[in-house]
Amino acid sequence: MTTALLTHPDGFDHATPPGHPEQVARLDAVLGALEDFDLLRVKAPLAAEADLLRVHPKSHLDALRRDLPEQGVHQLDADTWLSPGSLGAAWRGAGAAIRAVDLVLGGEADNAFCAMRPPGHHAERETAMGFCLLGNVAAAAKHALDHHGLSRVAIIDFDVHHGNGTQDLVEDDPRILFCSTHEMPLYPGTGDPADTGPHDTVVNVALRAGTDGAGMLAALEDRVFPRVVAHGPELILVSAGFDAHRADPLAGLMLETEDFARVTARICDLAEVLCARRVVSALEGGYDLEALGASAAAHVRILEERGR
Repeated sequence: MTTALLTHPDGFDHATPPGHPEQVARLDAVLGALEDFDLLRVKAPLAAEADLLRVHPKSHLDALRRDLPEQGVHQLDADTWLSPGSLGAAWRGAGAAIRAVDLVLGGEADNAFCAMRPPGHHAERETAMGFCLLGNVAAAAKHALDHHGLSRVAIIDFDVHHGNGTQDLVEDDPRILFCSTHEMPLYPGTGDPADTGPHDTVVNVALRAGTDGAGMLAALEDRVFPRVVAHGPELILVSAGFDAHRADPLAGLMLETEDFARVTARICDLAEVLCARRVVSALEGGYDLEALGASAAAHVRILEERGR
């Protein structure tokens, strides 16, 4: 088997104002870096309404549709925008993660990477924020549990920002372990290590600005990976943000490109022991284009090696 890459041209249709860090060129950078990889390439479908309603109320979906501009861009908050193509992109972003779960659990791929935008881990139940409109990874986790009948899944979020949206969408479900490593203090101001959720299934690991790859990996080994092992997931989902790279303009962690390969390798080690190598990863942040492309390639290179 192999590694699946799920993407769609609609990801280029989500427009943001000039100078916005979550720009169309991000997807170009990622796909360009993966161009020569030997991957199972799959067009991301639109997410079904029922799959989105597992994590968002209908009022949220209706509000996005209502606010969608016929032309130009519409501002939802200081960071988050809609353009005429945004909902097609967002629905396919969630659809990519859900379809990736189907491919991996159905035995058509060992693991998968979803290269879509906008990202998703800041989108709360009824609030689009932090560049994000829909909770892509949360929807995929619920799909794995409710549609495929899994008992337990784990989400590992190594984006430099706390995945407040994903936590909001999954913390009430004891079947889901949510683990986030993130710089603190930093946007969105959540993710205190004392916040463990109503079922003690949330692991928040705060890192100080200046933390390098060795420090981040040590935190994962100490705080996150033992909890993943104890949870015993049948699938590991990854919110793969590459904005912890030292070159990223939005944060202050100091990871190098190959640190993302090291983190990915350790996640794959866990997956090999716990869940038959089944990993589904989805793109989140990363705003220096060169570092983003190189880091995504390092991440997928490890998935590809472990998927053979």
